[in-house]
Amino acid sequence: MSLSAVLAKDAPIPIAAYSQAIKAGGFIYLSGLCGLTVDGKLVGKGDMKVQTQKILDNIKAVLDAGGSNMDKIVKVNIFVTDMSLYKQVNEVYSQVFVQHKPARSCVEVKSLPVPDALIEIEAIALE
Repeated sequence: MSLSAVLAKDAPIPIAAYSQAIKAGGFIYLSGLCGLTVDGKLVGKGDMKVQTQKILDNIKAVLDAGGSNMDKIVKVNIFVTDMSLYKQVNEVYSQVFVQHKPARSCVEVKSLPVPDALIEIEAIALE
């Protein structure tokens, strides 16, 4: 099985030793994304909805670069720093995933690698 990295110019470049995504075996495995601009600046400090929307936009950009799309996502993992804000995540998320609803998990974590990030999302999609 061959592995190939995906690099989207419309999504933030990795901040450590990882790829935005890896294509393998007919799937695209996306690394966790926080609400960062292309130049690595966090959007919406303290605003879960703004950060969630930016992440979903970044996921779309990475999938587009990998030849896939949001309708091919099969699994999403969400990490939040405050579960009391989960309703805000769902308000934004449900506007993107209206008919297609990927399998999903959500866990609360103490902190994330990006300072002041409230949420990180990773996904697996079909190519």
